[in-house]
Amino acid sequence: MAEQYQAISEEEQKKANTFFQRGRDVGATGNYEFAIEMYAQGLTIDPENVEAHMELRDISLKRKGTGGKALGFFEARKVSTNNKDDKLNMVNAEKLLAYDPGNTDHMQSLLQNAHKAGFYDTVMWIGPILQKANADTKKPEFAKFIVLKDVYKSMALDTATPPQIRGELFHRATNACHYAAKMKPDEMDLQTELKNLGALHTQTVGKYDQVGGSFRDSIKNRDEQEKLQQQDKGVQELGVMGRLINDAEAQYRADPNEPGKLLKLIDALEKTEHPDYESKAINLLTEWHERTKQFRFRKRIGEINMRQWRRMDQGQKDYLEQNKEDEQAKKDYQSFLHDKYEFELSEYQLWSDNYPTDMSFRFQAAQRLFYLGRHEEAIPLLQQSETDAKYRIRAKIFLGRAFYESKFLDEAIDTLDGLIKEYQMKGDDNSKDMHYWAARAHEDRGDAEAAIKFYKRDRSDGIQFQGRSEAD
Repeated sequence: MAEQYQAISEEEQKKANTFFQRGRDVGATGNYEFAIEMYAQGLTIDPENVEAHMELRDISLKRKGTGGKALGFFEARKVSTNNKDDKLNMVNAEKLLAYDPGNTDHMQSLLQNAHKAGFYDTVMWIGPILQKANADTKKPEFAKFIVLKDVYKSMALDTATPPQIRGELFHRATNACHYAAKMKPDEMDLQTELKNLGALHTQTVGKYDQVGGSFRDSIKNRDEQEKLQQQDKGVQELGVMGRLINDAEAQYRADPNEPGKLLKLIDALEKTEHPDYESKAINLLTEWHERTKQFRFRKRIGEINMRQWRRMDQGQKDYLEQNKEDEQAKKDYQSFLHDKYEFELSEYQLWSDNYPTDMSFRFQAAQRLFYLGRHEEAIPLLQQSETDAKYRIRAKIFLGRAFYESKFLDEAIDTLDGLIKEYQMKGDDNSKDMHYWAARAHEDRGDAEAAIKFYKRDRSDGIQFQGRSEAD
């Protein structure tokens, strides 16, 4: 029912665009599977972004052209389209379709779940693709034409459907019915419905000068006053930012070989936090890095990408906070975190190689190795990082934990016990961490008395260890 159309807020659209931009960037490098995941994450936030649907379709076809295969049986089962959440079913159907772009069953599932979820611009996008794919196959399926006809008709007959879109819906319903009627010319009821749909199309088109558009645009027009107020505020803010960018660009053009002018422009582009401006900044930095071979320009590209990853991370956290029962989203978030840590690790390792005396990059790389479960690889980097006073305490805590996770209990105990003796602060987060993990190491080595001592230590300062009691 069209009154159930689900409008997506501009704030959500902006969050989703971060994922879409990342999908574009990695898709351009040929990393199609990761690009598909990024688009799927974005469509979970903004399922009505038709441009994103089209871009994902293009990526799936490119992947197919390079020999990409459909998901295997067990992998496909993990991407279920039989959940209670129609939006999740829609996104999963599109993900399956991205791995198998010619599969009309996935197209039909995408269409029907988008319709049930109230994402009607998505219906308008996938409908023609399904109809053409079904018509062009050697054995077209009658039922799929009927599904198309019924979906279009139900949307057209609903009084809440914007009038200018109703004519296009009747036209599409008539077209789908025509294909079905050709397959079963003796079904008189179908022939009658074809005539009625054609008449409704003619009547509707005759009433309006303009036919077509999108549901999203119609909702915007319907809420015009509210939107105009928001737009006025947005234009003012963009106007200030736009002037800063224009001024920086003018200075850069006047002196295109001056690094300071370039970096001023990069600063202005970055402040927008808009993917288009960030892409422009990345392109400029890439040109300068290739021309000058100075690594600082390459490092700046990595910093921009990391900020984009952090925004994507925050977008997923916000979604999970509002949808705490979405188990699939929780699994997707863990997969996302793994990809984020891998990317950050590769950047910090590259930075460390180019700035070998800066221990901060080694410490950050070691943390990512730890988060990825690569504890033994993290150990030598953490040992190097602790030579820098700025990172000594946190590096030694992570080092003790890395020893513990690697089952080097003696080394874990030596590291954490020694740190506890030298650490002066009591009751802060660092103190809590080192006491807790020292207790865990002693406990695992079988020294219950020492473990209890550390579990009890500084309890008066508010240290609590995951609900453990003295008896535990």
